[in-house]
Amino acid sequence: MPASFHWVTRGFRMGFLSGKRALIVGVASDRSIAWGIAQAMHREGAELAFTYVNEKFKERVQPLAESLGSKVCVQLDVTNDAEIESAFGALRKEWGSLDILVHAVAYAPREALAGGFTASTSREAFKVAHDVSSYSLTALARAAQPLMSGRAGAILTLSYLGAVKSIPSYNVMGLAKASLEANVRFLAADLGPQNIRVNGISAGPIKTLAAAGIAGFRKMLSRVADVAPLRRNVTLEDVGNAAAFLCSDLANGITGEITYVDAGFSTVGMSFPQEAGGE
Repeated sequence: MPASFHWVTRGFRMGFLSGKRALIVGVASDRSIAWGIAQAMHREGAELAFTYVNEKFKERVQPLAESLGSKVCVQLDVTNDAEIESAFGALRKEWGSLDILVHAVAYAPREALAGGFTASTSREAFKVAHDVSSYSLTALARAAQPLMSGRAGAILTLSYLGAVKSIPSYNVMGLAKASLEANVRFLAADLGPQNIRVNGISAGPIKTLAAAGIAGFRKMLSRVADVAPLRRNVTLEDVGNAAAFLCSDLANGITGEITYVDAGFSTVGMSFPQEAGGE
């Protein structure tokens, strides 16, 4: 089990999310970044609820939810306002309140994530990528806001380096992630007076179902491992631990930020191949 911080009360070790209730939106499989976040939050004592996009994904998500003791697993297509209202209505009925919202949702048509940016980016692909990957954060934050009233709320989303740098074949998703990062800042400013924090994690590449749709992804993994200061790719556990911290009271002074969890890759401007035995 990864190392973690704990509060000590009357001789018992308590996770730093004890007493918190978190909704995890975006688990697709046990290889999802959202699943790594859910595991870390469960380890730190949070009570969890999950969503699934349709019946096909319910078969994957519900057993995972139950394995972490979750009793709440609801259908939620983030492009459907009626389903958003229904999901949060169910959450209000079950819990009455909410402390943490994890938004781990992104999508662009597969044909838009291959080849050159100009040729691959249609009007429809642009619209879909921004609706699913960025606007959905605003929509979910709006629905979560009443449930976080009077509490120290925390909202977290997932971005990628393609939001600020051009990445081969990432194409329109890079634009959608740039929108998402701006979304974080505007939501943080708007919701801060209500004691609701909003942050993002820009994670390094990880083998997930979503990443499988990006052309040249294996080359990305190899390149990061060669160049990043830590000389490795990050793991679901790395991202999960950072997410648990950012959504905890330990991070009460942090909002509107995009935190890089990428083994330091984003800090490197130039690198040379390492040669054994010297410079």
